[in-house]
Amino acid sequence: MTHLDSEITTLKNELGYMWELVNSQLDKTVQSLTAFDKDLALEVQEHEKRVNAIEINIDKACEDFIALYQPVATDLRFVLSTLKINNNLERIADIACGIAEFISDVDTGFNPDILEHMSALHMLSLSVEMVKDLKEAHQHENTALARTIFKRDKVLDSINDKASNLAMDCLDRFPDQRKHTLHVLSIIRKIERIGDQSKNIAEEIIFYLDAKVIKHKKKKKE
Repeated sequence: MTHLDSEITTLKNELGYMWELVNSQLDKTVQSLTAFDKDLALEVQEHEKRVNAIEINIDKACEDFIALYQPVATDLRFVLSTLKINNNLERIADIACGIAEFISDVDTGFNPDILEHMSALHMLSLSVEMVKDLKEAHQHENTALARTIFKRDKVLDSINDKASNLAMDCLDRFPDQRKHTLHVLSIIRKIERIGDQSKNIAEEIIFYLDAKVIKHKKKKKE
């Protein structure tokens, strides 16, 4: 293994560690919402600083890699995609922290009927699954798996589009739990952003592995 290959492996491992930490943040967010565990929600908020520190370290490592090795072709695509994926993962962790803050802001567990009617838990579980599948797609260089993210993101978008009307239903059905309904609506908005960040990561994986930029092609088609 050359020194360049060794540095690439180190970068992949560091990004993998970042990914695992973000996955852990998401898992804890799901648990804190379903079990109304405010201590776990607080832990998610506290660990956000750790995620931020790792993001900075990976960014610096990528900058050093470019300066020292002046990579081209696949190696250049790898480091550029690592920079962007790292940023997307940090944003996903930010979103998890924001959801945790909403959980910390209520005194009792969210009404399960509100969560069910607005499909909040289903949406959150789907977004967590997407981020985990993206890690596998990146690790195993599986662009087919990465492409499955686009269809699932549309499911998140669909739920988000219906959320306001469903929230109105819950405000009528549970007038004494207006805060819960509005917080669930805000959580859904945040989960939709996890889908957007996941789609960005999928695009970067495809760019790195297939040398194809699909972002603007998708926009044109839409």
